[in-house]
Amino acid sequence: MTETDAAVVRTGPIRYATAERFARPRPVAADDSRPSSGEICPQPPSRLEAVMGPARDKHPQGEDCLNLSITTPARDGGARPVLVWFHGGGFSSGAGLLDWYDGSALSAQGDVVVVSVNYRLGALGYLYLEGVSEGNLGLYDQLEALRWVRAHIAAYGGDPGNVTVFGQSAGGVSIRLLMELPEARGLFHRAILQSAPLALALRPRADAAALGRIFADRLAAGAGTGEGDAVEPRTAGLAAILAAQAETAVANLERSADAVQPPFAPVEGTGPAGSPGADFDENVRGLDVLYGWNADDMTAFVGTDADTSELTRHVYAVPLAEFGERLARAGARVHTYRLDWRPAGSPFGATHCVELPLLLGSRAAWRESPMLGETPWDEVETLGNALRATWITFARTGAPGAPGTAALPLTCGEVTV
Repeated sequence: MTETDAAVVRTGPIRYATAERFARPRPVAADDSRPSSGEICPQPPSRLEAVMGPARDKHPQGEDCLNLSITTPARDGGARPVLVWFHGGGFSSGAGLLDWYDGSALSAQGDVVVVSVNYRLGALGYLYLEGVSEGNLGLYDQLEALRWVRAHIAAYGGDPGNVTVFGQSAGGVSIRLLMELPEARGLFHRAILQSAPLALALRPRADAAALGRIFADRLAAGAGTGEGDAVEPRTAGLAAILAAQAETAVANLERSADAVQPPFAPVEGTGPAGSPGADFDENVRGLDVLYGWNADDMTAFVGTDADTSELTRHVYAVPLAEFGERLARAGARVHTYRLDWRPAGSPFGATHCVELPLLLGSRAAWRESPMLGETPWDEVETLGNALRATWITFARTGAPGAPGTAALPLTCGEVTV
């Protein structure tokens, strides 16, 4: 346990579950007193490093990666609102333990508890291959993390009866899919989806199976490259897994010509990411939902020379609006936002991920991030206070309220049908 702010304590890493390779997670046994490994899921460098910059903190990578961290004002009986963070990264990179996702500023400002979650990524989390992996294991990890929060968060000053899940990009897609899962009902009461590309939420099962076979073939073809004879997915070394994963990503881009679509992602009709059905309406009825996007989201993927306004509308705005209307018809209370903040000196504008430094992390974590351009940290902090206030108000009341400063170009609205 380490103090990261005069008003809060950041605790962790904490192991919330264990899992064998390509198996569903299991809750940590009550008598398991082993310290957390502090590992994050094995992964390649982020494909958005040119936009976000590199993560400044380093963590060991390994398969004992189902760990989380908690930021709280106090470990007491305060029964504070809880916000559970699911990071983005295209289901292939990122980790809740990264300093980018330190919830200290959010926790201190709002007197709330922030939980940041690791989950399995890439082939280890989302391979769909008959006889090897059922797919969607990363979603099962997130479900298990929410169960852990329900069981344990009161000991960290949080209220298990007032849990808001919030996630960006792949994390937002994950929240969308958890809404389909009856087992997740009651584990969260509010949800914030940030720049979730919902059109890519579920990969068709046949396509996922084809990519799974490509991965297995690439892995088998890697014999003699330093991994000995261990080229079967269940036993291959992590270097071989990541190498085959990278080759599968190239094959996926050649097949789809889609710069946003990741090679390994949730699969329809299997595990918690089942096809939308009757459970959805019952699961979301009475839920408070805030969703939105950044005005120039797509500059992160296709570059700043392209006309990205129509691409952003197609990938983010339209699918999110359609989803918001579906939520409202099902009886959810729904609000929307759009962030138009374009940092001075940044070529990316209001790009994908640009809201993250306003919500989470610190000056040290985000230093020299290209998407922040020449914006001084004092300005980031001022605008961050306003955006955090909007998220905190939503977590407490179910409605975002007005931005805390006119300097923050954030438009909010209510969705009705």
